[in-house]
Amino acid sequence: MQIEPAPTEGQHARAEGERRGLVIVNTGDGKGKSTAAFGLALRAHGRGKAVKIYQFMKVPTARFGEHRLFEQIGLPVEGLGDGFTWKSRDLEHSAQLARDGWEKARAAILSNAYFLLVLDEITYPLIYGWLPLDGVVQTLRERPRDVHVCLTGRRCPPEIVELADTVTEMRQVKHAFDAGIPAQRGIED
Repeated sequence: MQIEPAPTEGQHARAEGERRGLVIVNTGDGKGKSTAAFGLALRAHGRGKAVKIYQFMKVPTARFGEHRLFEQIGLPVEGLGDGFTWKSRDLEHSAQLARDGWEKARAAILSNAYFLLVLDEITYPLIYGWLPLDGVVQTLRERPRDVHVCLTGRRCPPEIVELADTVTEMRQVKHAFDAGIPAQRGIED
């Protein structure tokens, strides 16, 4: 590690632009995409902003740690899918759930009722061809001026990356699973 001096002056010039809703993307092969989006949702919720989280791959009855906390604090999260595709008994049913879920999410985005909407794991139904990319892009472009939308998932389509205001790519450097350590509740649930 190289030691460096602590900065004594601001690193960036003050932004002069107008405040407006942002499209934020958390993508990449590393961990933390959903976790970062949930942190953003907690920040907005803590400021009294209207927030809704849609999880495109989770079942509606999911009870992971984040679901338990969100329920306690009144932050709405809705599972729209039927779980991992390799466990699905009917991929056409999974695709239909994604399409139905997208209609809910689309209506929520366009309703202007929310400050922030998180579309967790939406890239997978896009990649699998279950959702029309053009329709998602059009909705993001046509959303009300002050609505923020955060999308998560691996391999985010370039069309969404292009229109996004902020894109973060999580890169895996090392993962415990590769060393034979199984997922642990409270860390990876």
